[in-house]
Amino acid sequence: MVLLRVPSRVKAGLFFLGNAMLGTAAAAQAQEPPKPPQIVFNDSGGDMQKAMRDSFYNEFEKRFGIRVVTTSPVDAGKLKAMVESGNIEWTVTEIGPEEAMLAEKEGLLEPLDHKIIDLSDYPKHLQDRKYIMPKGVYTTVMGYSTDAFPAGKGPTSWADFWDVKKFPGPRTLRDSPIDNLEFALLADGVAPDKVYPIDVARAFKKLDEIKPHITVWWKTGAQSAQLLVDKEAVMGSAWNGRYFVAIKNGAPLKIEWNQGMIKESAFVIPKGAKDAYWGQKMLAVITDAKAQGIYANIITYPGLNLKSMEYVKPELQTFMPTHPDNLPKQVWTDAKWWLDNGKDMNERWSKWILAK
Repeated sequence: MVLLRVPSRVKAGLFFLGNAMLGTAAAAQAQEPPKPPQIVFNDSGGDMQKAMRDSFYNEFEKRFGIRVVTTSPVDAGKLKAMVESGNIEWTVTEIGPEEAMLAEKEGLLEPLDHKIIDLSDYPKHLQDRKYIMPKGVYTTVMGYSTDAFPAGKGPTSWADFWDVKKFPGPRTLRDSPIDNLEFALLADGVAPDKVYPIDVARAFKKLDEIKPHITVWWKTGAQSAQLLVDKEAVMGSAWNGRYFVAIKNGAPLKIEWNQGMIKESAFVIPKGAKDAYWGQKMLAVITDAKAQGIYANIITYPGLNLKSMEYVKPELQTFMPTHPDNLPKQVWTDAKWWLDNGKDMNERWSKWILAK
């Protein structure tokens, strides 16, 4: 065996390099906050929550050993109240696009840490988001029971939805002005590219016609499709993934993509949230292309990582809002209009929904 003598100056250099590397690792570790036993993620509940668990939450727990506790439903008003009171229960919350823009405007959100959250595989116009994490796209679509309306005989437009003589039976819509004002105008013959700015008086007048035929104004995503499954309604509106899960489970339902309202979904971290650093890590997991593919395969909400479609099953792609057969039929929601008018519309809606 040959022993090599290492010059003392080399030993010193190696000693210095080793210490420097240890020092860098120690510094990085020191900068990372202690791991909490859990973080709280507020989402839409139901099937969506299960899909989030199978694709994102489990992966986060596996990577970091931190439990993800879930709550629901999504509530922008509660987010605002939490931040203003300083009593913040959520680490991360799902949020609608209009509410997200308003929350950012009102200073209710933590900035995204782009050193942690990698959006480089997202569309260029989304890569520099400061406060709102782009989750993906979803569509509020019409769905109907194929028991009530066999194939080829169901409603194909919101004008059909309003036509209770040709298409009889109880309906369901969301308890919100968002989407419903647009649907009312489309039902009244307004062209999709002329929906905005919304003619509010005309929309509410048209809603007066359908109001007596709405058996339930749904409040949660889980409720929307279940009302058709339970035959409390023969047609209604829901987020596309809700109907897909019901169809996958054998429910006799059909999705109508025509005149669906497509929009971007989002996640945010409430300003002052406890363990916000780990919320950033959670959002980083959600950007993963493979995880987004798993999520889309479960509930058909495509992510915005452009590489995620590589992991989506071919037979499921026609259930995606972004499929080339579906996308041209839909109407993009004008989030800016809702940001500017949402408060007034919500107040007017609350009064209208209670009126006899």
